Amino acid sequence: MAKAVCVNGHKRPAGAAEEAGGRQAARKRRKADGGRGPEEKSSHLSAALFGEDCEISHDQLYELLKYAALGKCHNATQPSWCRIYHQRHLAGVVVIVLHEMSQLHFYKFYLQFKHLRKVFQHRFTLTPSANFLASLYGEGANLKPQNTAQGLTSTSSQCIPKSSDLQCDPIIRKYGEKKQGLTSYTLTLEEQKKNDYPIKGSPGCKGYIYTECDQQRTDSSPLFGLDCEMCLTAKGNEVTRVSLVDAQGQCLLNELVKPESTVVNYRTRFSGITKKMLLPVKTRLSDIQTRLKKILPHDAVLVGHSLNADLQALEMIHPSVIDTSLLFARNEGRRFKLKFLAKAVLGKEIQCEQKLGHDPAEDARAALELAQFFIEQGPAKVAELNLEMLLTTEKLAEVSQKKAVLQPQGCRVQKQLNEPPHLSKPCFSLSASFLDCLQVTGQKPLLLGRQEMDSSGLCQSNLSTSNKQILQRALEDVPLSTFSIIQFSLGPEYIASHLLAGLYEKVRSKLTDMLTIYAGPFEESFCLKSVKKEFGRCGPIQSLTVVTETYQPYVCIQYEVLEAAQLAVESLNGAEVAGSCIKVQRPITAAMLDCDVWIKELELDVENEGVIYVAGLKESLTETDLQEEFSQLKDLETLFLPKDLQSGKHRNCCFLKFQKSQSALDALEVINGWTVKGSKLRSRNALASGHLWRWIWQVNHSNGKQGGNILYEKMEQLSDSEQDLRKKVKKLDHHIKKLYRSLQNNTLCIVLFPGVNSCPSTDGVPFLVETEDIP
Repeated sequence: MAKAVCVNGHKRPAGAAEEAGGRQAARKRRKADGGRGPEEKSSHLSAALFGEDCEISHDQLYELLKYAALGKCHNATQPSWCRIYHQRHLAGVVVIVLHEMSQLHFYKFYLQFKHLRKVFQHRFTLTPSANFLASLYGEGANLKPQNTAQGLTSTSSQCIPKSSDLQCDPIIRKYGEKKQGLTSYTLTLEEQKKNDYPIKGSPGCKGYIYTECDQQRTDSSPLFGLDCEMCLTAKGNEVTRVSLVDAQGQCLLNELVKPESTVVNYRTRFSGITKKMLLPVKTRLSDIQTRLKKILPHDAVLVGHSLNADLQALEMIHPSVIDTSLLFARNEGRRFKLKFLAKAVLGKEIQCEQKLGHDPAEDARAALELAQFFIEQGPAKVAELNLEMLLTTEKLAEVSQKKAVLQPQGCRVQKQLNEPPHLSKPCFSLSASFLDCLQVTGQKPLLLGRQEMDSSGLCQSNLSTSNKQILQRALEDVPLSTFSIIQFSLGPEYIASHLLAGLYEKVRSKLTDMLTIYAGPFEESFCLKSVKKEFGRCGPIQSLTVVTETYQPYVCIQYEVLEAAQLAVESLNGAEVAGSCIKVQRPITAAMLDCDVWIKELELDVENEGVIYVAGLKESLTETDLQEEFSQLKDLETLFLPKDLQSGKHRNCCFLKFQKSQSALDALEVINGWTVKGSKLRSRNALASGHLWRWIWQVNHSNGKQGGNILYEKMEQLSDSEQDLRKKVKKLDHHIKKLYRSLQNNTLCIVLFPGVNSCPSTDGVPFLVETEDIP
């Protein structure tokens, strides 16, 4: 997607993001070389979640997927927590699932996920779930239709559109909300031309009979329902039966017609016509034309469903028509079937399967009554029926019935007894509601993975034996699908519980070391309170202890946020504190040898773009005070004030998010040394402003104590396979990069780390993304 990021509902100009670095500059050059023009609208995602609000539920993720895939035309609503702009321009939705991987894997192999962390802009922690994918696809969102005397209604509350939604209804957009006379609903000459109606004087209508109904129409002009049945002959479609009904539903004409040419196909299933029926018939098309001209008054208005086909087959021209397939308007030129409208609006069953073919008199009467209902009730009442949703529920019911018929009898019996059938559990258990919704709207989702993901037949489900094969299939098939789920996995040998426990301990240990600094040496009689005060200006301190094993005392400080520890190293190393010139450094361990690389990569992480960290705030300052204090900073967008997740009190630091990266750099210069209510501020680029801040807090406050021998054994086993695992993750990142680059512009791409069943303490983290312009 184009880089036009929206936060808190305010659209950031596309040019404002171009200063953020080489990636944006490259995109800008591509546009200059003939990319998408400024007049073309591009879809983009706006998510205002930041800091502590970075956790979303499975229902919220389901909202996003449903709206992205279906949009307003299928009664899906904007997600409650984010916004998709120009959904109609979305080329597709791609969900990449990293099976049995969690947030733990992302941070353990942060450096290996090079592409993922540089490209995917929105990241949110996903609440743990016992049945992840079932909850993701909204299991329980089961829309069951029921019949009433008035027509088809639904038990879903979504069937009652809000007044604001009515304005988007195609019927309201076309006719307005007020009731009008029948002349407002007759087709204009332009509409007749567009919809292939026979027009007087048109070259294609040579030899057609004109009804000569030239009198001006008024709102009291008489309505007549017309319907024909056709058979296929050597000439084409020819009329074999004609019905005409008046405004009271009385049948004025119901005649069989002998076609001029030899019948090739009687189409009995639809027309109800058989060879035997036509054998004694003497009536020809010219006879019907004459009778229709006699019956119709000069101001008659003909009503029918796709009436153009009937008039073309009759070879007749009539100037004033109401076409119910166009009257009950839908988005994107689609049309409701007459059978559905009769049931949903009138509560009538027509074209029943028990009957042999359609009854043209019944169809003519249904079309006439639909037009009368529309005229009498007005567009607003018709829009309130929410026909689009009713059609979806009806199709869902049909799909459910078909699946029930296809299901083995034993499985149905077990379901009735509320006992799950004894079958091998598939890797995915997708809720039927979402997949059915996609299917009934003409979308067949693509599912690719190592194991069977769907057994309903609703999806193109393909099995592959390796991640490489899955990638190859995805590169071929994803461009052909509007909704795809691609599952990659590490393999069962890498998700054993003892290996995960070892991974978790390594990540916890590394984070603890990165949050820890040693400062000293100090004099024997140094003031500990002064040291705590000085280092406290860098950020919230979790613990402070004096190291006495050394010749001169040192202080070990563990911070709660990474920025605080880094700020202490950068600003206090070599400074004079408590009367001593001290050295400030992190612990020196094997795991910390790449600490500087980590810090640099975290700074460059796209999630921290335009975000700075500010420390040294007094506890008495409120969020309102800070908003007022920092309001003078240019392009300030959001202020996040971290709070202790147990006490609820804010810490002495905050994060500031700016619309432009340059504005964030300018703010750094201004804030360093700034005094707020007697407190001197310190600031630097953010390292962990979003979900990572929360995750670090949880890891920091979790119980990391384990039995020494057991942990040693786990760590030994881990070290044997960690190198292989690192290579696997790097390959996975490369697969995602390749797939991502193959996507069309305006594709919503989501990467999900759903979590590990055997290690529920490791939360999943989804990355919600708007794809950039791709060369």
